[in-house]
Amino acid sequence: MQKDHPNLPTVPNVTGLIHHPYTPPAEFDAPQPGVFKASTVYFPTVADMRQREWKDKSAYTYGLHGTPTTYLLEERLCSLEGGLQCMLVPSGLAALALVALAVLKTGDEVLIPDNAYGPNKALADGELRHFGITHRFYDPMDPQDLSRQIKDRTRLVWLEAPGSVSMEFPDLPEMVRRCRERGVLCALDNTWGSGLAFKPFDLLADGADGAGSLAVDISAHALTKYPSGGGDVLMGSVITRDAALHLQIKLCHMRLGLGVAANDAETVLRSLPSIALRYAAHDQTARALAAWWQTQPQCAQLMHPAFEGAPGHAHWQALCDRVPGTGLAAGLFSVMIDARYSQDQVDAFCDGLKLFKIGYSWGGPVSLVVPYNIASMRQTWPGHLKPGTLVRFSTGLESAQDLVLDLHQAVQAHLPIA
Repeated sequence: MQKDHPNLPTVPNVTGLIHHPYTPPAEFDAPQPGVFKASTVYFPTVADMRQREWKDKSAYTYGLHGTPTTYLLEERLCSLEGGLQCMLVPSGLAALALVALAVLKTGDEVLIPDNAYGPNKALADGELRHFGITHRFYDPMDPQDLSRQIKDRTRLVWLEAPGSVSMEFPDLPEMVRRCRERGVLCALDNTWGSGLAFKPFDLLADGADGAGSLAVDISAHALTKYPSGGGDVLMGSVITRDAALHLQIKLCHMRLGLGVAANDAETVLRSLPSIALRYAAHDQTARALAAWWQTQPQCAQLMHPAFEGAPGHAHWQALCDRVPGTGLAAGLFSVMIDARYSQDQVDAFCDGLKLFKIGYSWGGPVSLVVPYNIASMRQTWPGHLKPGTLVRFSTGLESAQDLVLDLHQAVQAHLPIA
C-alpha cells in the first residue's frame, strides 16, 4: 500500500466546503440585480439536461448560452430600442461581424455607406473578402445611389445615422424603404442614436410597435458607448424583431462561441437607468461647444446634425425633432479646421487641449478629441465637405464652460489668425 510522503503537508478535506448544503433564502430584492457567473450549469437529472432548451430563454444549459444576468440585460436593451430579441457580444465591432457572418455566404454582396465606421469597412475588405463575399460602397446622402447599387447578389445593406466621423445624417426612412422595395436586409449601426434619439424599429413614430411601422431588420449597438457610460466596458448587442432572423443570428453566435463577462454585463445593467440623463447632458454640452465653434474663424464647417447647414440636418429634424426643440443628438460632433492650417498645427491644437483627452470611442465621462484624415477614409472627397482637416469631439460630463475655455486657449496658442 502506498504511504503518504512524509515531507508533504496533509491536504485538508475540502469536499464539505465544495458541497456545502446551505442555500440562501429566495426572498431578496434590491435596486441592482444579482450577478450570475457560470460556465458549467447544473442539471438535476439527465432527463432534465436533455430536455432543456436555451434558444428561447426558457432554461439554462451553459454559460455561453445565457445566465440570468445576460438574459436580463438583453431584455432591458430590447426595451430601450424597441426590439424583441437581443444577443450580446464582446464589442461593437463584434456585433457588426456577427451580423455579417450570420446572414452572408460565399457569392453574396454587402453594401456599406462610404462614411461608415472604419473597422466595418476593414472587415468587408478582409475576412468577408476572404470568404468570397463582395462589397461596394454607396453614397449615404443619395437614396437613388443606394437603389442603383443594389444588385441580385446584394443580401445586406448597412446604414449609419449619422455617419462615422463626418456626421452626415441620411434620410434613414427612405433608405429603409429602398431596401424594402428590393427585398434586401438592412442593418443599422445604432450606437449614436442608442434607442433615445429615434426608435430603429419604429422610424415613422406611428406607434405600430414594429409590426406595421417602418423598421430596420437589425440594430447593432456598441454598448461600449452610452449604455456603459464609463469608458471601461467593451460590449455590443444585435437586436431584431423577426424570430426566424434572430434564430439565424443566435445559432451563428453559438457556433462562434461568443460570450460576455458577467461583471461587464453587471456594469452595463448598473448604468442603464441613467442613460437618458447622461445622453441629454452629453447632447447639451456638445451643442454649447458646437455653437462656440461656429463663431470661430478657424472653423470652415461644423458637422453636427442638430445645427442648420450641417450635412443632413433636415433629415435629423424629420426623424429626431418631430416636435421642434425636443430632438436629441448625442454628444458627438466634428469641425473642419480651415485648410490654411497645416496638419501639424491641427495636431498641436489637439495636443494643447488640457481637459480633452486624445483617444478613440465616446460616451464616457471624459471629453475626447481625435483629428482624422478624411481623404484616406473615402473613395472620393465628399462634395458636401469643405477642404481642411477634420477634428472630431466627444463631450464628456465636464462643465461646458470649462470645456469652451479649454478650446479657446488651445486655439489661441496653436491656430492663430493670420
